[in-house]
Amino acid sequence: PFIIKKDGRREPYSKEKILKGLQAACQKRPVSLAQIDAVVERISAWVVNRGESEISSRLIGKKVMAELKQLD
Repeated sequence: PFIIKKDGRREPYSKEKILKGLQAACQKRPVSLAQIDAVVERISAWVVNRGESEISSRLIGKKVMAELKQLD
């Protein structure tokens, strides 16, 4: 699926971007890499299972924040 950015640009979904963002967010927190990988997999499955060809970056951001809240 494609991600619709705030400025209207579209780019392909990237697990790596989610992973890098989560690693940065959890850098000084007691969160293991395995936990971060599990979150990335859950978010990726959620994005793909929606079955939509486009999804808002804001919606993905909300999902990421919800997952982070559960982690720490």
